[in-house]
Amino acid sequence: MPPTSTDALAPRVQDPGLKAANALAASATGALLLRVPDLTDRLVAEVLAEDPAYGEFVPKDEFWESVRDSLEAGIEQMRRKAAGEREDLSVAERTGRRRCEQGLPLESLLRSYRMGGRIIWEALIQVVSEEDPDSLQVLLRYASTVWHTIELQSTVVAESYRRTESELLRRSSERVQALLDALLDGRGADPGLAKAASAALDLPEHGRYAVVVLRVSTRDSGFERPEEIGGLRFVWRMRTDAEVGVVSLGEHDVEDVVTALQPLVRGEAGVSAVIDGLAGLGRGRWLAEVALGTCRPGDHRIVRLDGNLPAALVVAQPELGDLLGSQVLGPLADLDPTDREILLETLATWLDSEGSAIHTAGRLYCHRNTVFNRLRRLEQLTSRSLHRPRDVVELALALDAARLVLPRQG
Repeated sequence: MPPTSTDALAPRVQDPGLKAANALAASATGALLLRVPDLTDRLVAEVLAEDPAYGEFVPKDEFWESVRDSLEAGIEQMRRKAAGEREDLSVAERTGRRRCEQGLPLESLLRSYRMGGRIIWEALIQVVSEEDPDSLQVLLRYASTVWHTIELQSTVVAESYRRTESELLRRSSERVQALLDALLDGRGADPGLAKAASAALDLPEHGRYAVVVLRVSTRDSGFERPEEIGGLRFVWRMRTDAEVGVVSLGEHDVEDVVTALQPLVRGEAGVSAVIDGLAGLGRGRWLAEVALGTCRPGDHRIVRLDGNLPAALVVAQPELGDLLGSQVLGPLADLDPTDREILLETLATWLDSEGSAIHTAGRLYCHRNTVFNRLRRLEQLTSRSLHRPRDVVELALALDAARLVLPRQG
């Protein structure tokens, strides 16, 4: 039958057996506390015998004091639970944090807590056997409380350990990123910075490196930053203006970087020349950005700086590039935009075709005479001759300025 309102208001009657067990435990914990130094010696010896590496992480004196505090806290916790008082798990929390900071494996820490629980239970049985052997049967009713207390402390120490581990990892990650940012910002001249970064990143201070910069606007959201490809090690840094990768080359060259990233990068990327040492990463980032600047949005390619130096010169000096483009190609500004683009496209294709009108015509799907007519018109408008090497250089650089520098400034 469901309880009546009178039944619901009636006080609960405690199990007489459990009440007797709690009373027995409350009296026995006092005797246990007197034995804590001996129990501490025993537990320290057993832990070090089973797990000798424990002593490599925790100094012996500190370990003994910590074990004593934990045993006292466990015994006091059992007394509190028997008396219905509030739990105090601060010792377990401090222990979990401290052992994580010292680098002790969590498995070793939890094993020591299990061993401590067994020692407390055995000591509790011994105390009751010595003081009131007839009460051993009553003590069995208290076993669940003992092991619940031990399990609770183990849970708290593990949670504290894991929280601390997450905090340490976050701080370590933030420190690594700060060191990497400092190097990429060109502060490698600081004598201690490169050495600290070498230790934090696990990279040789004086190794061979390259820097990769991916354009933000075309960065593939599904791009997975590889840590190692074909013997090349990558360290990535997401920045507000770009995605930057530091590549430890070892014995490889820059072309191997391009080959490794080609299947992964769907947008545009620039790769620096070889950089000597971590201290030079700031220069490497700048060179990679210059290489990236030689890519127009939508090119979908990875550009090596040393494979595109003429255009890189123009991009690296945008004001001079603007001046060169205006002086050489300025007369084309009055043309219809479509007409102007046709002339520039013809010039670009002719340069890519190594000056062959036939190959240019084939790529533009027109007659070679059309190519000649367009180039002749370009010569007339710019007052440059495609038969003079210096003029060809000026036209080629001016074309790069028109397509790479002027659009950005506009």
